[in-house]
Amino acid sequence: MERAPRRGTKSGNRLSWFERWFLNNKFVTVLLITLLILLIVFVFSKISYLLGPVGSFFSVIGFPLIMAGIFFYMLNPLVTLMEKKGIKRFVGTWIAFVLVLLMMIWGFAILIPIIRDQTIGIVREFPAYWQALESMTIELINYDWFTSLQDQINQINADLFNSVSAKLNEVLSNTVSGLGSVVGLLTNAFVGIITMPIILYYLLKEGEKLPLTFLQFFPTNLRESIGELLKKINTQISQYVRGQITVAFFVGLMFVIGYAIIGMKFGIVLGILAGFLNIIPYMGSFIAMVPAVIVAIVDSPLMLAKVLLVFSIEQFIEGRVISPQVLGTNLEVHPVTIIFVLLTAGKLFGLTGFILGIPGYAVLKVLFMHIFDWYKEISGLYLDEPEIEEEPEEDYAQE
Repeated sequence: MERAPRRGTKSGNRLSWFERWFLNNKFVTVLLITLLILLIVFVFSKISYLLGPVGSFFSVIGFPLIMAGIFFYMLNPLVTLMEKKGIKRFVGTWIAFVLVLLMMIWGFAILIPIIRDQTIGIVREFPAYWQALESMTIELINYDWFTSLQDQINQINADLFNSVSAKLNEVLSNTVSGLGSVVGLLTNAFVGIITMPIILYYLLKEGEKLPLTFLQFFPTNLRESIGELLKKINTQISQYVRGQITVAFFVGLMFVIGYAIIGMKFGIVLGILAGFLNIIPYMGSFIAMVPAVIVAIVDSPLMLAKVLLVFSIEQFIEGRVISPQVLGTNLEVHPVTIIFVLLTAGKLFGLTGFILGIPGYAVLKVLFMHIFDWYKEISGLYLDEPEIEEEPEEDYAQE
């Protein structure tokens, strides 16, 4: 009669001390994988000159690809629904395009004139707002409890003035040389606007076939695993894009309505700005509050209180109702991790990093967990721990 292998053994043989303390140690495994990733990043940093053409290529196609991807995730459920109802997919794609076109025409006809007028009003009144804010700041500084900080404040003002002056001189000196970059940027934007609808059309029409085409390049025995990975990545991205844009829409709508109720000047522009910036999780609404608070401070203390009340109500509704219902916990990313990712991605890639940092992190997390699960399966080092049976609670009430 054969004896069963002991717990913590492999094929009935005890694990060596090296396997127990190193190979079968999760901390060591994660550390080695982290070091490997850092090594790969270091190698790529040393051969960055070889990746220049690749970067230039993606700088041209990046904008239309990202925008087409966003619209794809927003419109694909509609096209898929029409396909299930018996409408051919290419017909459903054209119907979706017509709906988007009608919405754009409505936006240009209704919203654009209002946004234009309020934007012109902000630009026209900006000097007056700046002077009023400067006067209020000077009055605040002249209070007795600011006297001890006068020297430090003057030094900060001087340093800030010198920094801004130096930056302006640098910009002016580089204006001529930068004209080529501006022309190139406008050209890339024009190319992106033209190519984005074409990319979006083929994504909607044949997007469901892309994973199958992609899997043909992999060995047969790996296709199921890679297909599952692609499915998880697609789910993460689609849930984030649809959820974040939906939340941003409702946030902008709440701010527009709230500003209209309290009689806030430039309320539509400031509300739309808040909705757009809400694409950046956690930070967007706070960033959008800066111009609103400036306008409210110059208007009156009562208006400032009203703006803060609108902001508080919006944050409560967004945090307790909209975000949990729309986003839920699908990304399974801790808020502290989100802030850390945003700060890091924003520092490295600017505005693009703020917008794409979270979905990029979610994709990397899915990829890492998939690789780690595969490693655990083939290594045989992560043995299942026996389940600990919970003892029944004693009923002290009967004693």
